[in-house]
Amino acid sequence: MKKRKIGLVVNGRHAAHAGLHQAVEDIRAAGHEVVVRVTWEGGDAERYAAEAAREGVDAVAAAGGDGTLHEVVNGVLAGGEAACAVGVIPLGTANDFAAAWGLAGTDPLTALYHITEGAPRPIDVGRIDGDVGRDGGRWFINVASGGFGAEVTAQTPPERKHLLGRAAYLLTGLAHVKNIQALPVRLTAPDLTWEGALYALAVGNGRQAGGGFRVCPRARLDDGLLDVLVVPDLPPLDLFRLLDGLLRRPGAAPGDQEPVVYRQVPSLTVEAEAALQINLDGEPLRGRTFRFGIRPGVLPFFLPAGEPLR
Repeated sequence: MKKRKIGLVVNGRHAAHAGLHQAVEDIRAAGHEVVVRVTWEGGDAERYAAEAAREGVDAVAAAGGDGTLHEVVNGVLAGGEAACAVGVIPLGTANDFAAAWGLAGTDPLTALYHITEGAPRPIDVGRIDGDVGRDGGRWFINVASGGFGAEVTAQTPPERKHLLGRAAYLLTGLAHVKNIQALPVRLTAPDLTWEGALYALAVGNGRQAGGGFRVCPRARLDDGLLDVLVVPDLPPLDLFRLLDGLLRRPGAAPGDQEPVVYRQVPSLTVEAEAALQINLDGEPLRGRTFRFGIRPGVLPFFLPAGEPLR
């Protein structure tokens, strides 16, 4: 098999990870080239990934969590088409994308072997435009969440996430649950018009967010569709029952529960009366108008052999 050149982008929080250092040594000893870049601040991973892709690597590997993977995907797709393949070494707090697709708990050496020995498969990637604070919009590989869940993610301190893992999101959510307010929005998509107040919104290419909550349980990476979940304005008792079920059973699928709204669409426009907090694969955005789309099969991605995309 041809030896590969890998651009490894490491979240700075994990630069001293002993298992990662040993894995890189082992992969190099097997004859592959691994070029390592370590991030210092937001935006570094995207820039390093774009540079590696331009330099002709076979793949860029994101060593970190969902936010690091999000930046790497945006770097590789900076020109609108994938300049190389992408893989992930899940080292972050939640690792929601990796966990949903058979990579949860994968050690660095195994993850790198997926990239050096495996074959990438084309997967869909979501796209968001509108009030994103940047020209040209943003790509997202996993889930865009809005409303209460996005507020919780934005308000959870990085130090708490590093110390407590996914429990940090639960603690922050419980601390702010008394402040939950339904937000008036209008959603439009082919064969869908929904207008009302919602507590939570999820637009998924992937399945789970927030540390293991299956907000888009029927999502696939190869169907050319976005899965849309809406938790509408509910009586307080019904809302707390729904939240209690999710907290007690983080693998539960809210899309299978009434009166939650669940649809699969190729595109979606969200218009809010007031500024809406959106969490895009870990990247916080705030605005009143967002347009979502999907690019089918645009990104070659390394997944475990035999892992289904559905």
